[in-house]
Amino acid sequence: MSQAPFRTVGIYTKPRRDGSPELIYRLLEFLTDRGIRICLDEQTATSVHREDLLVPGDQIPAQVNLVIVLGGDGTMLSVVRKVGTRDVPILGINFGSLGFLTEVPQEGMLHALNEIFDGKYRLESRMKLEVEVLQDGGSAGNFRALNDAVINKGALARIFDMEVFVDQQFLTVYKADGLIVSTPTGSTAYSLSAGGPIMAPTQRGVILSPICPHTLTHRPLVLDGVNNITIRLVSGEAIMLTVDGQTGIPLHKDDVVRVFRSKHDTHLVFPHDQNFFDVLRQKLKWGERAGFDQNPSEV
Repeated sequence: MSQAPFRTVGIYTKPRRDGSPELIYRLLEFLTDRGIRICLDEQTATSVHREDLLVPGDQIPAQVNLVIVLGGDGTMLSVVRKVGTRDVPILGINFGSLGFLTEVPQEGMLHALNEIFDGKYRLESRMKLEVEVLQDGGSAGNFRALNDAVINKGALARIFDMEVFVDQQFLTVYKADGLIVSTPTGSTAYSLSAGGPIMAPTQRGVILSPICPHTLTHRPLVLDGVNNITIRLVSGEAIMLTVDGQTGIPLHKDDVVRVFRSKHDTHLVFPHDQNFFDVLRQKLKWGERAGFDQNPSEV
């Protein structure tokens, strides 16, 4: 089904990566031929000597109706923070390895762009988390997470205790190396490494994944996406809260971390013929040992 066209595009990249200037030139040529207005962030404009297209990175989301990210999932997460609460859709071109957020491969970029600019694309809304830190009775920090909020220890290899409530109902005390509060989008990130389940990214749910819990019966738990989660540090030192692996704040005994669903989703653009399960099989290399083609009709 055709959808509304994109007329103004903002581009963010990690231009220090090998081959990125060439890819940016190809992208600029494609967009110019389509008559699209282009905004480049500072690093991108400098890397291809197109300062005439430069717009400060934090101002781009207010001026465009599509953002294109050339990079890995880390680059994508940093751009999601810049977009903030604006309903600007984001398209990721994968420069990284796994790339669950930046799903379009470099070699398929022009084909995917042709489809998307012809109006043939999927727009997915991904839930985010609001994270608030309370220290000494007052707010010490507010964050927004597309992937996860992680409470974990610093350099000292000591477990610590966290008291957890769900909608003001006591859940448990985790004695562990840490705790991951993940969105469905983040279920294929750190939570997966800690043994958490994979969720379809458009679901509305939250995963609690303890990191190396002292009690073996403490397993990852999936909660409804509207739940409010309250975490209080009962013990521990040199603890950090890290949000999407990029921002954070030190935590201390008796600090409280509140996590709840954000009112603002992130909107991601994908080619219409690409789906999450195809990417999952490809990225996690499911079925490779079996020695057969992935087409089930041929099995």
